[in-house]
Amino acid sequence: MDGEFQDETIVCQDCGKEFVFTAGEQAFYKEKGLQNKPKRCPECRQKRKQAKIARQEVGQTEQPASDKVEQPKREF
Repeated sequence: MDGEFQDETIVCQDCGKEFVFTAGEQAFYKEKGLQNKPKRCPECRQKRKQAKIARQEVGQTEQPASDKVEQPKREF
């Protein structure tokens, strides 16, 4: 596995900063069956993950649309 992977510099699609996709990370991706390289730097991935968690928490407090009961309109 030593020569199989080499560190690769990638530009984050969100912030534009360069980050290194290390040989170890590449080996991990291959082991897990992940075929796409990361598009975001670790900081932007963490921000995105936190935003997703926050959206899920907000979503849990709202009543799903399928559970909402429409009241019939009254005619006078």
